[in-house]
Amino acid sequence: MDDILKLVRERIVCADGGMGTQLQIKGLQPGDVPEDWNISRPDDIRAVHESYFAAGADFVLANTFGANPAKYHGAYALEDVITAGVRIAKEAASKRGFAALDVGPTGRLLEPAGDCPFDEAYEAFAKQIRIGAAAGADLVMIETMGDTRELKAAVLAAKENCSLPVFATVALGEDGKLLTGAAVECVAALLEGLRVDVLGFNCGLGPDLMLPYVKRLLAATRLPVMVKPNAGLPKVVDGETVFPTSPETFAREVAELVEAGVRVTGGCCGTTPAHIKSMNDAVRKLHLPPTIAKRASRTVVSSGTRVVELPYADSVVIGERINPTGKKKLKEAYKAGDTGYILREAIAQAEAGAHILDVNAGVPGIDEPQVLRDTVEAIQSVCDLPLQIDTSDPFALDRAMRVYNGKALVNSVNGKEEVMDAVFPLVAKYGGVVVGLTLDENGIPPTADGRVAIAKKILARGAEYGLEKDDFIIDVLCLAVSADANSVNTILESLQRVHDELGCRTVLGVSNVSFGLPARPLLNATFYTLALQAGLTSAIVNPLSADMMAAYHAWRALTARDAQCGSWIGFAANLAESSRMVATGGGTANAQGQAAARADSLKGFVQKGLKQDAAAEAQKLLDGGRTPVEVIDGEIVPALEVVGKGFEKGSVFLPQLLMAAEAAAAAFDVIRAALAKAGNAAAPKGPIIVATVKGDIHDIGKNIVRALLENYGFKVIDLGRDVPPETVVERALAEGCKLVGLSALMTTTVGYMAETIKQLNAADPAIKTFVGGAVLTEDYAKEINATWYAKDAMASVRIAEEFFK
Repeated sequence: MDDILKLVRERIVCADGGMGTQLQIKGLQPGDVPEDWNISRPDDIRAVHESYFAAGADFVLANTFGANPAKYHGAYALEDVITAGVRIAKEAASKRGFAALDVGPTGRLLEPAGDCPFDEAYEAFAKQIRIGAAAGADLVMIETMGDTRELKAAVLAAKENCSLPVFATVALGEDGKLLTGAAVECVAALLEGLRVDVLGFNCGLGPDLMLPYVKRLLAATRLPVMVKPNAGLPKVVDGETVFPTSPETFAREVAELVEAGVRVTGGCCGTTPAHIKSMNDAVRKLHLPPTIAKRASRTVVSSGTRVVELPYADSVVIGERINPTGKKKLKEAYKAGDTGYILREAIAQAEAGAHILDVNAGVPGIDEPQVLRDTVEAIQSVCDLPLQIDTSDPFALDRAMRVYNGKALVNSVNGKEEVMDAVFPLVAKYGGVVVGLTLDENGIPPTADGRVAIAKKILARGAEYGLEKDDFIIDVLCLAVSADANSVNTILESLQRVHDELGCRTVLGVSNVSFGLPARPLLNATFYTLALQAGLTSAIVNPLSADMMAAYHAWRALTARDAQCGSWIGFAANLAESSRMVATGGGTANAQGQAAARADSLKGFVQKGLKQDAAAEAQKLLDGGRTPVEVIDGEIVPALEVVGKGFEKGSVFLPQLLMAAEAAAAAFDVIRAALAKAGNAAAPKGPIIVATVKGDIHDIGKNIVRALLENYGFKVIDLGRDVPPETVVERALAEGCKLVGLSALMTTTVGYMAETIKQLNAADPAIKTFVGGAVLTEDYAKEINATWYAKDAMASVRIAEEFFK
């Protein structure tokens, strides 16, 4: 047969539907391990695959979703389970289609928000993929991902351990975001950079709710888009879990997604061969163009939760303050391992209006590769801006890019052959936008012609690695005007020609122009304005400089790039407030003073997730005479309330919520120690039992809930995952616990959630329950007699606060 990617290019491709619900019909019980059927009941697995091929599927997913070392807990050797699963799918696919190795999440949240190291997740996926590829899989299907870090680990494992096509899909919540807060555009930037072959969505939503997010994804990517929606959201009917969307409705709604531009379709939870046949019939009737529509040129970088477009007709600010060149305090912080100082610099620049942060750890005497990797991870734990990874060491670049959560800006490459050969493979592998410096073995050309020629050379060599013009921003290099009176004219001409003739985005380290001269801020700001007008689309500057930011905002307002002058008005208001603070002795007249006024307090440290600073400030307040109650009620609780409300409104995302909770916990630890020393140890509120129900080994959600509850001062008894109803009841009675939280992710295990609630109610009607999980809805929670539905971790905290009031 033709390979599957050729098929995707030529027509709409159809995948299979749900596996778990089909196995339930055949007798799979809650708590059974579906992958074990590859060995114990292979004919039933084969029958499901064959039914989907008969319904018109072009490929099926092997029954290997949970078959990785971090997750599988069945009765057989992992290699045997995966090999059998792929073999069965291949047998069913013989002469009819393709068999995909199905790769699901590990069930754990990756560091720093969770407890699973990136490398550990990578190794789990790598082992599964090596076995599946050796067994003969035709492609790797990574699905149901809710964390972009884990998604990256899985894709890298696939790319580095096999040569098969890679399809990758994520599970969206009803807010259109991943569990960890990534929006559709973040997913697109990451997966395009990693060079998957197809990307899209599965599970989580029905096809009707997917439509607006599909349209956004199509606008953000040049890759083929895939959808495998659920058959609606689950309900309980006569004690059974059902998915309400009929095959006919499912087909009609998926056809709308295809008309919008989707190329690969299929079904997830609750879909049956009937759904796939109806969908396939409906899609085949559509008259669609044979090729994939191309989106407009865009250059983007991203973090785990934010995308920044590097514009062609506007400009963005890259904060320069985490670069030790000329910065004594930063060098000392790196040498001393003072991460807190670096994180405060990151937060201050973000609050001052930077769009991207430059991160450089090039300090003599330290382990740059390890420090750069650690610094990137630490900054991403408290700041959502994309980062520019800045190093001349290819090994350090590799280490940092590997764990970077998103699509980074890479600083830099130049026209030297050895540099291009070292850097371009890393950008092609991990994804990124690379800064191209216009210098080569002969140095920096003194003319615009020379610099433009090197820019062309860099673009041409990058194309050999599959990089396009959109993957570059060109730095024509800013030299000091004190050394060459004509240097600024050359810079401005070079900028304009790279921008206009080559159609490239541009970048400069602006402050270099004034080196060796007095009153540098005035020269820098004036030159910045000239460069912006000449075609500078991003600038590496100090965003805490009022002069530089004034030049930036004024240029945008005066050149019709600032709608209704909104950004200028906001900047001017902040500038006026800063001036007022100076007049009253409360701060300094620049953005740095503004950031310090907001963050230099226990409240600020908790809100920003700065653990070390929060603990130190709590001790400082206690030493200064504040009582523990005053510190808790006046600082920690209000800070958590601000973060919690931000999370509920969607302005704060899960990683930031968890880091704020950890900072609060660090402060609480100091207070508890002081109380214990005084013989006044305070008892926590509670207890609360949390558990993932029998048969379900996914404990991400449960672990997040536990962490938040503990950091809000509750005593939590965590029973773990795959917990039988009888165990939950026994522990609740033994502990005198009146509040129990239950989690389930898999549709095959929600029956045990209902059974657990039933047994708890029978044992003690005073016990109240709250439930959550990807497959649950508020209506479903009511139908199984849960007291409350917790739509997210913060809702669990609100429930506990109300219960123990």
